[in-house]
Amino acid sequence: MESTVGLRVLGIDPGLTRCGLSIVQAGRGRTVIPVAVGVARTPYKAAMGDRLKELYEAITEWIAEYKPDVVAMERLFERGEVSTVLHTAHAVGVLILAASQAGLDVHEYTPSQVKKAITGNGKADKKQMTAMVTRILGLENPPKPADAADALAIAITHCWRAPQIQREEQAKQQLRRMGIDPDRAVGPKGMNTNYHPRVVPTPQVTGETLRSLGGDSAHTCNAPKR
Repeated sequence: MESTVGLRVLGIDPGLTRCGLSIVQAGRGRTVIPVAVGVARTPYKAAMGDRLKELYEAITEWIAEYKPDVVAMERLFERGEVSTVLHTAHAVGVLILAASQAGLDVHEYTPSQVKKAITGNGKADKKQMTAMVTRILGLENPPKPADAADALAIAITHCWRAPQIQREEQAKQQLRRMGIDPDRAVGPKGMNTNYHPRVVPTPQVTGETLRSLGGDSAHTCNAPKR
């Protein structure tokens, strides 16, 4: 079985006004190495097309600079103000487009899935989440703003889920070799067959500065871009 150690994940907390971005790299066991974190912002009063263009350019810049292997994103929900949901939906479309053009798979997680993975409590509050993200990544200071912390939490969640996703994909490939459609088959314990990851090991890293596209204070950790 191919190891997921070295897997580089681009975590995204989608939004049009503020979009949290993070890069982490999977280590051995449950170790996760922070590489970069920041927030892409678009002017609230600018035309929709201009805002989406800025967001697209920000995400493509991150992909080009940090070369992630996969994208993890918070799943869009219909709760909240209609205008906010619509704006976020536009942003999600642009983000998925940018990932697809770069040949990256996108995995989506609900807020409760992320909270459960990070704290063990699917109803954890922001304070608990930020504290755990800081502890898991061994950061000296809590990541700010909240959008950046959320993006890190999403990326960590995928790092921890990647081995299971890889096993499920390998099981699907085996079913295909047997002439069985994996999308119609139910594996052991109701295996979810809806994942389509491409897991690629990457070289271990040693040093990098966490940055913010939105101009927030930078945080420093040990991991460079590659």
